[in-house]
Amino acid sequence: MPINKKKIKASLLVLLFSVGYLLLSYFLIGFKSDQLILVGLFNFMYYLSEVTRKFILGFIVFIVFWIIFDYMKAFPNYEFNTVSINELYELEKSIFGFKFNGGVVTPNEFWLLQHTNALDIVSGIFYLSWIPVPLIFAGVLFFYRKREFFYFSLTFLLVNLIGFCIYYIYPAAPPWYVQQYGFDFIANTKGNTAGLSRFDAYFGVEIFKGLYEKSSNVFAAMPSLHSSYPLIVLYYGIRNKLGWINIILAVVTVGIWFAAVYSSHHYVLDVLAGIACALTGIWLFQKLLHTKGWVHNAIEKAVRALS
Repeated sequence: MPINKKKIKASLLVLLFSVGYLLLSYFLIGFKSDQLILVGLFNFMYYLSEVTRKFILGFIVFIVFWIIFDYMKAFPNYEFNTVSINELYELEKSIFGFKFNGGVVTPNEFWLLQHTNALDIVSGIFYLSWIPVPLIFAGVLFFYRKREFFYFSLTFLLVNLIGFCIYYIYPAAPPWYVQQYGFDFIANTKGNTAGLSRFDAYFGVEIFKGLYEKSSNVFAAMPSLHSSYPLIVLYYGIRNKLGWINIILAVVTVGIWFAAVYSSHHYVLDVLAGIACALTGIWLFQKLLHTKGWVHNAIEKAVRALS
C-alpha cells in the first residue's frame, strides 16, 4: 500500500501539539489530570473515525478557549491592576440597593438572607447549564448547519477574549468575597461555591465544589461571562429560527442571570457587563464577517474541509 504522506504529517502534528500542550501546561501551571483527559479525548476522537475526527477538529475553537482560560492561572490579573472590591460593591449598592430590615442591601445580600430550598435547586440547575447548553447547541449546528456552527463558535471565542481582556484591565471581586473577607485584598484566594454550596449540600454531592476549586481567577467577576454564553446561544437560536426551542433558551438565559446574582457569584452590574460583552462580540464578529474577506474565506474553507 502507498504511504499516505498527508495522514502521516497530520498524525505527527497531533502528536507534536499533544506533547507540546502537556509540557507547556506542566511548566506554566503544573500537571493536572484534566490535561491528560483533554489530550486523551482529542486523540481518541481524532483516530476513532472520519466523522469523530472532523467533529473534534471543528471543536478546536472550544479547546482553545479552555486552554486560554486554564493558563490564566499562570498570570493572575491582580498582578497587573488593582482589584476593585469596595468600589464595585458601593456602586452596586448605590444603583441597585434597596431598604430591607432597616438598612440598605444589595440584591446579593437580600437573597443571602432570603434563600429557599426551591430557589437553591432551580438556580443550581440553571447555573450548571452554562457548560452543556453551548456545547450541545454547537454540536447540533456542527451536524446540521456547519457554517452556522463556525459563526457560533468563533463568536463564542471572540466574546471570551473580550471578557478575558476586561478581567486584566479591571480585576473585580465577586459578592461572596466581600461577604467572607470584607474589603481587604487577599492574593491567592481560592475559588468558592458561595450560594451554590446549598445545592451541593441539599443533594449530598460536590458538583460545584469540584468546579470552583479549579477556578482560574477569583478576581474575574466583571464581566459575568456565564451571563454572556446563553445570550450568544439565544442569538444564534433566533438567527436559525429554532421556534419553540428559543423559548427554552430564553428561559435558560434569564435563569442563569438570576442564578448568578442569587448565588452571590456576581453583582447585577457584572451580569449587565456580561450581556454587553456578548452583544459587543456578536456585533464585532458580524462586522468582521461582512467587511473582512479573509474571515469569510477562512470559514468557507473550514466548512468544505469538515463537510
